[in-house]
Order: sequence, then structure tokens, then C-alpha cells
Amino acid sequence: MTDQVVDTGGVQVSAHASGESQFLGRTRELKELRADIERAGLDTLSGRKAPRARVLLIAGRPGSGRTALAEELARQVADRYADGVLRTRLSEPDGTPVPVGRAARALLTALDRPIPPGAAEDDLTAALREALAERRVLLLLDDAAEAEQVDALLPDSPECLAVAVSDGPLTGISDVRPCTLGGLDTKSAVELLSRYAGSVRITVDPRSAEGLVEVCQGQPAALMLAGGWLAARPKAAVADLAKQLRAEGEEGAPLGRVFRLAYASLPTPAARILRLLTLAPGGIVDPHTASALAGSSVDGARTTLDDLTALGLLHSVDSPLPQYEVPACLHPYLRALTETQDRPAELQLARARMLERTVRLLQSCRAITETDSPETRQKLLGMPQALRFPNPRAAADWLTIRRPALLAAVRAAVADGELDTLARRLMSQLVRALVVHVGTQAAADDLYAVHSLVLDVAERQNLPREMAAALLNLGDVDARAGRRQEALARYRAALDAGRQANDPYAAGRAMESVGGAHLELRDYDRAADWFGRALAQRLARGERADAARLYGRIAEAHTYAGRYGEALRNWRAAVAGHRKNGDVAGHARALSELARVQEYAGRPEESLRTCQEAVEWARRAEDPRLQGALYLRLADTLDHLGDSAAAQLHRGAARRILGEEPEEPDVDPSEPQQDSFEPEHGPNACEIRSTSAED
Repeated sequence: MTDQVVDTGGVQVSAHASGESQFLGRTRELKELRADIERAGLDTLSGRKAPRARVLLIAGRPGSGRTALAEELARQVADRYADGVLRTRLSEPDGTPVPVGRAARALLTALDRPIPPGAAEDDLTAALREALAERRVLLLLDDAAEAEQVDALLPDSPECLAVAVSDGPLTGISDVRPCTLGGLDTKSAVELLSRYAGSVRITVDPRSAEGLVEVCQGQPAALMLAGGWLAARPKAAVADLAKQLRAEGEEGAPLGRVFRLAYASLPTPAARILRLLTLAPGGIVDPHTASALAGSSVDGARTTLDDLTALGLLHSVDSPLPQYEVPACLHPYLRALTETQDRPAELQLARARMLERTVRLLQSCRAITETDSPETRQKLLGMPQALRFPNPRAAADWLTIRRPALLAAVRAAVADGELDTLARRLMSQLVRALVVHVGTQAAADDLYAVHSLVLDVAERQNLPREMAAALLNLGDVDARAGRRQEALARYRAALDAGRQANDPYAAGRAMESVGGAHLELRDYDRAADWFGRALAQRLARGERADAARLYGRIAEAHTYAGRYGEALRNWRAAVAGHRKNGDVAGHARALSELARVQEYAGRPEESLRTCQEAVEWARRAEDPRLQGALYLRLADTLDHLGDSAAAQLHRGAARRILGEEPEEPDVDPSEPQQDSFEPEHGPNACEIRSTSAED
């Protein structure tokens, strides 16, 4: 199984999973930070209650152990925060600040709170503050680039604690004192060195070990690299390493000098993989990503990743899948090497290989759920063993674990601008995999983000068909989120794009969606007009099923406007259309709505007869829920006609069919019903279209 995407033999457990601390030193800093939690703030001193969470700041250069200190503080005080510890990183590995909205989404996801798809940044941060209002949590904000990032995410509850990690002071956040880190004390630094290099050489030559610590200025990242270098050379003396580092002079930071030495000792293939890992989206690498970047086998890539981890050049990520991370402090050095040792064309080819591998993994992830299809089974058999998932559960787990990296890959591909064909295929496959394994509703926020990126590429490449598809998908999500004017604007733009692409389906779908948006906005005249335009197109193309449905939508608009005569005429046309098409269920539902409007129009006898006919068609359609609802409607109509005994019999029939005491809500014909606004095609009806011949 080791060559497959998911190893089903078990879950890897990190060395820290037991809760035992592996932390060294920083006793004074920890004491100061814990004291800062308790100290009186400016609000307390002035007699006011603190309006927000207390903020602690750990400031230090990358590689100083600042994140490790924050994690140790969180471990020591976690029992004070009953609702747990929340973590998010506020900078990408290359130093780019993470948008506040994305960070808020990550925290809301960790809290298992619903996220409105496409919500604005202010709405997301407000939702986060609301979610934390009644909680007692510790919020760890790593790699904060700007004070504004931290400020926007702070809970409004003084019962919470925020620990921010940054390069320096975060000017603008009141009542916060930074804990600034230097090097480790000599004893702790020597012990850290011995953990990586082994204790024997450190014990037999403690003076040289202390000298090496001095050369590294006690910086944890430099000491780990030095220890890894020694571990790979059992016969090398500690004094030899210290001598080599001193020979380089005092130029540059200690970490840079140790890194150059460690890097120079790598075999050429390993050095190349290490450089290319900086191209990995989100900074999280798995063996497939590494093998695609380097053009090597998956097993070979994993061996190299493990070797680099042993040297301290990579960190292993605590995950059920083998995943690795390039330490952020090494990114500047690796990027500088990439600029001098790798040609731009080679880097672009590596990116293309990585995206192509991701596309194929997503295809495999979706295909494993469709093994009933002979064509799909054949396609799976044609894939290399390393790309196959053993079962749908393994595929779903891989998608869940790799989701942040997959979304980062999409963002990076779109931002690149030179790999648009691959980017479109990647987005198409990601959407399909999310829909299959997660579901349209559960994945709505991710889908919205992907559709927005599709629109970016389509506009850049002037691809009107893809533009129409993306705009329709985004408009559907906006409509469901209650952003009606935004949805209307999307649908109108989709109509223009559909016409430009000469795509009748997209244009017709857009017309219907424009009508639905006007219906939500209670502009019933425009709604009926747009539904009518869509109907004319469907009739011209001979699309009878869609035409029958659109007659019903026109009838809806007339019903809400109180034009019952027009509504009855269109519902009768819908009934006739469904009957000609042989759509028994559609026929029953149209009769049901016709009966409802007849009742609104003051024709209870006609409504009674139509409803009885609808019951018979619902029985043929084997739709018990519709039958139950129709029996309830019959009961109400009979009550209006004064036959309460017959009404009671029909209510009893409804209870027997539905197996419960049903309640049919009263419907005010002047108020649109929410369900009526959603086109039957659903939010993904106009699926992203790939230019590739691959499915």
C-alpha cells in the first residue's frame, strides 16, 4: 500500500500526540507571558471592564523558536480555556499576508460553524466574534504580518486570550507588550543540539558544543540544522563544524551560514527537490507533490523527504497522510537559490507537472465513487497504481486532508496566468470531487471561491462560455445567501456572456434566473416577462419539458401579483405540457398548484375537483409526501365548503400516509415562497466546462 495515495494500514501519530512536552528553555519568557495574562490592563486600572480579549505578543525573527514558544504557552494554560485552542496562520510561507476573510473562514470551520458562501470579510469577522462571544478560547495567531489582521480576529470577550506571533511589534493594538526573543540559554541550546546530533559527541566535548552554540547565537533553527548535519556524519567532530562555520566569517545571520553548509552537503537530486518544494501551494508537501515537481517516483520522493526531515531542512506535519513543510525561515534562502540555479522554463515545467498530477489525483478521487460504470472502471485500471485510491472512504479522507493545499493550488495556478488551461482543468476536477464527496451544500463556500477563480481565468482569456457558467453558479449562491441584487447582476452578466458565446442553454438558463431574481425582489411584472422570454426560447428549440416547467414559473409570478386569471391559464398550460411529456410527477404537482390558485380565486368547487384529480396523479407518481399535502388541501377546501366530517377523514388519510401529524403552512399569495425562487437546475447546473478531452 505504500505506493498508493492513502495508506489504509493506520494513522501516523506524532511524537507530541501523548501531550508530553518536548520544549526546551525559555523559562523566563514563559514566566513573563503567564504573568501578562493576569496583569491588570489599562481598562481595569481605569475602572472599566475590558471590552476584548487580552493579547499577548511573541516577537522574534523567523527561526527564533517563536511559534514553539507560543505552542508551549498554549499547552501550559490550555486548561484555563474550556472551549479549547484555535490556531491559524496569518502569512503564507513566502511571507504574503493571508487575507483576513480566509483566516476567519478557517477559524469558523474549526468551530464547526456554518459559513455563508461568498460572505464578505466584515460578515465573516462578525460571525467569528459572535461564535466566540459565549466561549472561553485561546486563539493562537501565528506569523502575523500586520496589526490589522490580529485586530480584525480578536474576540470581543475578555474571557478569551489571543497569542500573536510576529516579527516585531504590532503597532495599533492597544494594551499589548511584546515578549521579544533572543537566543536560547546555553544549557537548553546544548540539549537541543544533542537531540539532533546524538548525546555522545556533545558529552565528550562539551566546550566545543558550547562554542557551536555561540556560533549559532543560540538560535533554535540554526542549532537544529547543525545537529542534523552532525547526525548525518557520525565521524565528524563538533569542533569541526564550529570551525567551518567560523571560517565563513560573520557575514549574514547564523541560520544562513548553517543552512549554506547543510545545503552544500546535499546530493544534487535532493538539493533540487528542496529548492522546488518552495513552489508547493500553501507550503504543505506530500510525496505526490514532491515527485511531480522533481519528475521522480513517489517512493523516491518520499525517501528524499524523510531524509531532508532528518537533517532539519523539513518539518513533518502531524497528519494521517505523509505531509511535510518547509520551515518558513528557510524560504528566503531557498528562493534565492532557485533564482540562481533554476531556469524560469524549468520552474514553469515543474509547476505544470505538479498541477497535472493534482488533476489526475482529483480524477481518481471522483472516479472511485463511480465504479458501477464499466467505462469508469476501465479508466481506473488505466491509471498508475500510485494514483489509485483503495476505496471511496480513502479518497474522501485524502480530499479532506489535502483540501487547503488543493485550494491553494487553484489560487496559485490562477495567479500564475501562464497555465490557464491546466488551471481550468484543475478547477473543474476539484468542483466535481467536492460535489461527489462533500456535497453541494456542505462545500458551497469552497465552490463559491473556485467559481470566482474560474471567472477570473475566463475574463482574462475572453472565454464567454466559461464566463457564463461561472456567473450562473455564483449568482445561484448569491441568491441562496439572500444577496438578491448581486445575484441579479450576475445573471444579467451571464446572459450577455451566453449570447456572446452563442450558447442557447446558458442564455436560456440566465433568462430564467433573471426572472427568478426579480421574483425574489417582488417585481412580478419583470419576473413574468423574463420567464416568458425563456419560455419562447425553449419552445423555439422544442424543449418541451423545460417549457412545461416555465409555464409554471410564469404562473407563480402572476399568482403573487394577484392576477389569478393569468395564473390559471399558465398552470393549465403547464398541466397540459407535463401530460404530453409523460411526466406523471410534474403533472401531479402542476394540478396541485392549479387547485391552490383556484382556491385563491374563490372557486372552491373547482379547486376540490382539481385537487382530487391531483391526488390520483400523485398516487400514480408514487409520491406520498405530495399525496399527504393534497389530502390536507382537500381537507381545508372541504372545511370552506362546510363539510367538516369529510375534511376530518382527509386529514386522517394524510396522517396515515405521512406517518405523523403534518402541518401545512398557510400560504399568503402576496408573499413569495423561498422554494419557488430556486431554479430546478440547482447551483451547479451550468458546470465548469473543461477544454480537455479528459472527463
